[in-house]
Amino acid sequence: MKKRSVVLSGHATSLCLEDEFWEALKDIAQIKGVAVRQLLMKIDNTHTGNLSSAVRVYILNEMKHLISRHG
Repeated sequence: MKKRSVVLSGHATSLCLEDEFWEALKDIAQIKGVAVRQLLMKIDNTHTGNLSSAVRVYILNEMKHLISRHG
């Protein structure tokens, strides 16, 4: 697990994600054609609670959506 610092909407914040989740977040951002920071801002604007947890839930939901499209 690695702690990463990011600036979202003008304020500094940090999140702790396992490398696998960080790589998945980068992959999703690339597929969507946005920067990781933009994707994090979207998640930050729509979550309640801990940002790190919200990122993991977002990735899980994206994976579930992908599976349902191809399953």
